[in-house]
Amino acid sequence: MGQSTAKITDEMAKTVTEQRLGFLASVSPDGAPNLSPKGTFVVVDGSTLAYAELRSPNTLRNIAANPRVEVNFVDSFARKGCRFKGKARFVGKDDVAFSGLRPHFDGWGDLADRMSGIVVIDVETALSVTSPAYDLGQTEEELRAQWTENFRRMQPGGEFRGN
Repeated sequence: MGQSTAKITDEMAKTVTEQRLGFLASVSPDGAPNLSPKGTFVVVDGSTLAYAELRSPNTLRNIAANPRVEVNFVDSFARKGCRFKGKARFVGKDDVAFSGLRPHFDGWGDLADRMSGIVVIDVETALSVTSPAYDLGQTEEELRAQWTENFRRMQPGGEFRGN
């Protein structure tokens, strides 16, 4: 595990940008955990993440009641990633802050035009995470090769070798 910081490092930003799919954890009003994948994450700045709100009424309800969230990103091939804790808020299209955030989604085409707003996460804790395989001396190159081969075997005609 990496050291905790409130800053989104360059390596973390690269992971978010390359992976884009983050798993956002929130808590429902009745206290039940809610984990929801979000595929439109962007890094706004060194302490802010955001995603386009497309169709997540339960997540919006949860953050309205309790803004505390955690979001995780994982590079499945490198077996490492990052996790962020903070407070989320919804910025609707009619909010004055929307126009300043909207340019971060310009490359998303029709998907960005469909969003009802943007969920902004003010990051309070940022942490790098790695597989225990690194503790055993494996390198990123070795892990990438191993997991690339495993995913190839998952294709039709291949055979998955889990480990």
